[in-house]
Amino acid sequence: MTNYNPIKILLVDDDAVTNFIVSRKLSKLGIENIDAVENGAEALEYLENNEPNVIFLDINMPIMDGHEFMLEYKKRELSEEVKVFILSSSDRTCDKNKFLNFANVLDYIEKPLELENIKKAFKMIELVF
Repeated sequence: MTNYNPIKILLVDDDAVTNFIVSRKLSKLGIENIDAVENGAEALEYLENNEPNVIFLDINMPIMDGHEFMLEYKKRELSEEVKVFILSSSDRTCDKNKFLNFANVLDYIEKPLELENIKKAFKMIELVF
């Protein structure tokens, strides 16, 4: 098993079951530093004191959705070193297109997140040790 321990992951999804399942899959890869929040507003608050390597971001959430989060992320000029993967149950092209203009959004992954998609995402950002 590859050890991804230095990686810090932030899950942003209002579905606690999804966060649990994704956390379990990440743990199977040896990733232990995983935090989860339930919406974009909580994610921005989290980012005030933390800088994850990777964010898995849902689109449809209450309070602040994924697109609103990315607009605010860009407005605040937060680190483009943090890589974002959209994780959504929506397969609509219009949803996917909303994220094309964000430099640190690297891919749009449809739920459920499978181990192979996680490995593919990590290869994209060269987080294979």
